[in-house]
Amino acid sequence: MAGATPATDNMIDSVVLAVLKGRLEQIADEMDATLFRTAFNPIIAEAHDASHGLYDAITGDTLVQGKSGLPIFVGVMAFAVRATIARAARGDLADGDVFIFNDPYDGGTHLSDFKLVRPYFYDGRVFCWLASVGHWHDVGGNVPGNYNPVASESFQEGMHIPPVKLVSAGRINPDIVDILSCNSRQPISLYGDLNGQINALDLGARRLGELIAEYGAGTVGAAFAELRAMAAQLMRANIADLPDGTYSAEDFLDNDGIVDEPLKIALDLTIEGDRLVMDFSRSAGPCSGPVNIARSTAVASCYVALKHIFRDVPANAGCLDPVEFIIPETSILAARAPKPVGGYTETILRVIDVVFQALAHAAPGRVNGCAYGTINALSLAGYRRDGRRWVMFSFFGGGLGGNPEGDGLNHGNAPISTATIPPLEILEAAYPVRFTRWALRADSGGPGRHRGGLGAIYELELLEERADVFLFGERGRFAPPGVAGGKAGALSRFYYPQDGSWKSPPMASKMVGISLVRGQRLRLETPGGGGYGDPRERSAEAIRRDVRFGYLTPEAALRDYGVDAGTP
Repeated sequence: MAGATPATDNMIDSVVLAVLKGRLEQIADEMDATLFRTAFNPIIAEAHDASHGLYDAITGDTLVQGKSGLPIFVGVMAFAVRATIARAARGDLADGDVFIFNDPYDGGTHLSDFKLVRPYFYDGRVFCWLASVGHWHDVGGNVPGNYNPVASESFQEGMHIPPVKLVSAGRINPDIVDILSCNSRQPISLYGDLNGQINALDLGARRLGELIAEYGAGTVGAAFAELRAMAAQLMRANIADLPDGTYSAEDFLDNDGIVDEPLKIALDLTIEGDRLVMDFSRSAGPCSGPVNIARSTAVASCYVALKHIFRDVPANAGCLDPVEFIIPETSILAARAPKPVGGYTETILRVIDVVFQALAHAAPGRVNGCAYGTINALSLAGYRRDGRRWVMFSFFGGGLGGNPEGDGLNHGNAPISTATIPPLEILEAAYPVRFTRWALRADSGGPGRHRGGLGAIYELELLEERADVFLFGERGRFAPPGVAGGKAGALSRFYYPQDGSWKSPPMASKMVGISLVRGQRLRLETPGGGGYGDPRERSAEAIRRDVRFGYLTPEAALRDYGVDAGTP
């Protein structure tokens, strides 16, 4: 492979740069929208668990990212493109090629996230790369939906595909499609999602070609370079505004699903002028169960946390230029094959939480309380009466943290994403379940001057004859912390029927081996967010309003705030 993003000796006009920034972001946004409209899988089509972007021809660094996809993919997809560049170095790269893989160690995240990467050629050279990632419904493994809470190696989590050429010079390889389909419990869903991603890349290539035809490759290449430099400059300025020093925080995962012991995620964050050092050396080592993450995923988690705090910085690789990461190879945050990584979402949420907590010591006016901290991945699977297999996989919302300007959002989605919680109408239409309750959870938001957002209560009933149930969650033992004097939100709770009564998982937040029969229900109570500021500083009027709305019971108002709010 040869080539690099073309450069120009001319300074790019600021107005032209602004226009190109918008046009380039629109290309990524259109790729997002194309996949959302065409995917078969509700996790992509409804929840938007996918992302698209443009990446540097030589380094694979993020140049432009769509605004509708998951922020966590901004960081990890650069690693995915680098893995593809290494594969393309064999010398057989051609215009119209598309590579596919789901390697979670080089490309980040977990086996459910399939990456498609395509070179964009201009004048016989690679100008940049276009990439698509989407969460496929089922990719094999021991557990339908792939969130296996007791996996001890990645082979138990799903099929593992290295970077291979799916499309050669515009011609798809049907043998690879057959291999992928054969390893999924939902091959039709897989086929639809795969073609949706291919179509998104096709659209991105057409739109980029139109833009280059209008402005010229040199100008577009200069815009890439200038946007990265702008992001780096803004990030350095933001860091320089913070007081120098080392600020530490630690938080815990409930367990790894196999060994019932807490796992520490610790950060020592050092600010030195306009540079930031993020040292995770005190974190736990690799664990037996599937809450390990790859180094690329850990770096991407820090990117998401920093972008929450420094919101004016453009979303490209320049954000991380002033940041140094210390993540030992012996860490739970730097797993290598075949360590299981299927529950990566839970660990990256804890990484984000310790970044918030550490920076709250340095800049409490810029940081939120911790969000609810778990996606509570729930899988149900069985057979319909006509023999067809069904697999329901979904994630659920909770409260976001209180912030310097107000209360946290009730029933929001996790800060790793801009994904939406799948609507109950869609889930009920697609699967044999009925939601008998979908409501806010009173008293779940962490007390504070600005209260944490409320979690939710979900109850669902099985409508088919039987189903197997799998839960992969967190925050069952360590509640989402508040910051700046705010208190923690409520713990996560899960209940399932057994011997005529409600039972909870012995390991608090993870469970396999649950069987439901028609008419039985499950109940999930998700955490609220941590509070912001001293609860004693919250106004009595706001507390009484919360009681009137049912957000807070009178008992909690008196206990947590010292306010007698009477009856609602």
